[in-house]
Amino acid sequence: MKRAVMTSLLTTAAVIAIASRVFLVAGPAAAQSGNGSGAAAAASPGPVPHMPDGHPDLSGVWWPGRDLNPQTSSTRYAPGRDEGSSLIGPNSFGSLYQPWAMAKAKSLSDRDDPALHCIPSLMGPPPLAGNGLVGQIVQTPKFVVLLIETYHGFRVVPTDGRPHRDDVTPSYLGDSVGRWEGDTLVVDTTNFNDKNWVHHHGDVSFHSDALHMIERYRRVDAETLEVEVTLEDPKVLTGPWKARKSTLKLAPFDAIMGTICENVETATLMDAASKDNYGRKK
Repeated sequence: MKRAVMTSLLTTAAVIAIASRVFLVAGPAAAQSGNGSGAAAAASPGPVPHMPDGHPDLSGVWWPGRDLNPQTSSTRYAPGRDEGSSLIGPNSFGSLYQPWAMAKAKSLSDRDDPALHCIPSLMGPPPLAGNGLVGQIVQTPKFVVLLIETYHGFRVVPTDGRPHRDDVTPSYLGDSVGRWEGDTLVVDTTNFNDKNWVHHHGDVSFHSDALHMIERYRRVDAETLEVEVTLEDPKVLTGPWKARKSTLKLAPFDAIMGTICENVETATLMDAASKDNYGRKK
């Protein structure tokens, strides 16, 4: 029961908090209440499991290990900004915009966030690139499947050496292929459309169809996964942007839930909030 309530709140906050200007500050994680005694929690997490082919097994449900306050993420609201002005996180993708792109960004605000219309962003808060806080990895000898709880998103990443596909149209999450560099899974993604943002929560972060994403997944031990992401977009950025490394924990449940965005209330709430903020400024 606690698990369902927690996920519902976090999923809703990913969109509604933009309109309300109120960040979700969740209570203690439901799963943490079942972690047992302090002695058990202090026990060694154990070694990294491996697949029959010798590669690390990344399978599992991964999350931050606690409920997350979006204000602590790397794509937080810029402090002290005027209501209605552009929002570009100080360490975010948009902070590296070329001059023309920065000028465009300053004409946008949180009400323009595509996530308000149930369009998935690429990152933030993590894990596994995409909206939401909880993700699942399913690994086979030929594929790594990345499942995102929020918006019911997924990516199927082949790891058998095949190249990028040339028979699919550009998409929100692009076309991914994977390769192993030692014990690290490197996921290379291209063929994006330009209809979503990199971040959500109103952090202005549009990109072009030239976006190129490299993710690096490394399982540190039985209970810890590290994820690093680098983005390049020569059409809008002055150089590569590297996200802050994410450290995820193996969740105490073995399957994600199906949550979906229906866009029933969010657009209306966002429009009302923008009008209210404009009225207060006048």
